[in-house]
Amino acid sequence: MIGFYSYTVILTYMGLASAIAGIFFAGGLYGDIPHPTYAIVCLMISGLCDMFDGKVARTKKNRTDDEKNFGIQIDSLCDAICFGVLPSVIGYSVGLNTLADLPFLILFPLCAVIRLAYFNVTEESRQKKTSEVRKVYEGLPVTSVALIFPLIYSFQKDIGESFPLVYEAFMLIIAIAFITRFKVKKPAMKTMLIFVGIGFLEFLWLMYKRNC
Repeated sequence: MIGFYSYTVILTYMGLASAIAGIFFAGGLYGDIPHPTYAIVCLMISGLCDMFDGKVARTKKNRTDDEKNFGIQIDSLCDAICFGVLPSVIGYSVGLNTLADLPFLILFPLCAVIRLAYFNVTEESRQKKTSEVRKVYEGLPVTSVALIFPLIYSFQKDIGESFPLVYEAFMLIIAIAFITRFKVKKPAMKTMLIFVGIGFLEFLWLMYKRNC
């Protein structure tokens, strides 16, 4: 079979599987009605997987250049679905379902794909010059939506009928941030664990607000 198969891509594929499940829930394919809360949880799971897949990949010694490049490409392709397409489908499920909303639903994944493609190009060039781990990112990392949108969604009931517009506004802001040229320091392991803790607290808050 074509491709490279090892434990280094398992988390990446798990994140993709979670995103596809999220699209399934948000698209109303389960029970014939949208389940955006389930989709948001799937988004968070995808974010958790993406946060550590690179760490796992680097534990494999003597990776060939083809294996490294495959890892870069497969990670970005999966991220495009997890953090580009899924948030737009969630937007549709919470009420962004008019023709006027369509440009926003298109713009978000488009900006995510542009950012990911740019990252692939620059990362490939960087790895030809050095073997050091990347220390900074340009633009807002797409994985950040796994923490941003769940927090926003948790206030859906409080915001009420205006929530779709609020979600749409954040989609626009985040999409622009994806392709804006500013530097973000790559988080260290300690910071990543803090993000995991924040994600867990967000999950508990989301479940609490859902049952209120």
